[in-house]
Amino acid sequence: MQSQAASLADRLHACHSSVVHDVMKDMGLRIRVLPRTILGVDPKMKCAGPVFTVRGRPDPTLDKHTSLYEWAGVLSKSPAGHVVVCQPQDDVRALFGGLSAEALKIKGARGYIADGGCRDIQAIIDQDFPVFARYCTPIDIVCAWRAEAFGEPIAIGGHMVKPDDMIIADRDGVILIDGDAAAEVIAAAEVKMNTEGEMVKAIRAGVDPQAAYMKYRVF
Repeated sequence: MQSQAASLADRLHACHSSVVHDVMKDMGLRIRVLPRTILGVDPKMKCAGPVFTVRGRPDPTLDKHTSLYEWAGVLSKSPAGHVVVCQPQDDVRALFGGLSAEALKIKGARGYIADGGCRDIQAIIDQDFPVFARYCTPIDIVCAWRAEAFGEPIAIGGHMVKPDDMIIADRDGVILIDGDAAAEVIAAAEVKMNTEGEMVKAIRAGVDPQAAYMKYRVF
């Protein structure tokens, strides 16, 4: 039987980040949208699910073996069914690449989001594994970066990202949901999307936009 968390993640994945934003606003919940510079490496990419956080920092004292071994440890610790969200505290290197994407996809991770860089873009796209990042660069982390915390709150764009959050990332952006509000938010988003579907049908049928709005109260 599918777990409740997996079911919520699948239902959230079927939503749109803009709709999630709208229902959270209507519900009076705090809005945490990550910086608009964090984009899918392919515009069609989308991911949703519970968050697993990683925080790291530059460290030029590392040797090649240690840095690569520790990076493999990041992948090993990343749990199935989660979206990995990384705060590298680094504006130089790529904090993800093609082999890493393959490893997380095989593990059953739902995606990877970095407040930093990424490389091997075509390989990631070819694997159809959702990755969101701020920039692309061929520079790797070897002898230069290490992870220092897992499953702890991290800060991105002035917002705290917590391990019990849920997240959805798509072409419109990346938005976080408090874990204890996720079920209610997702249910409200599903209702709104269904209602918007009826609104779309009315508009396409030639119904006046204001008349359609008065009937469905969405736009």
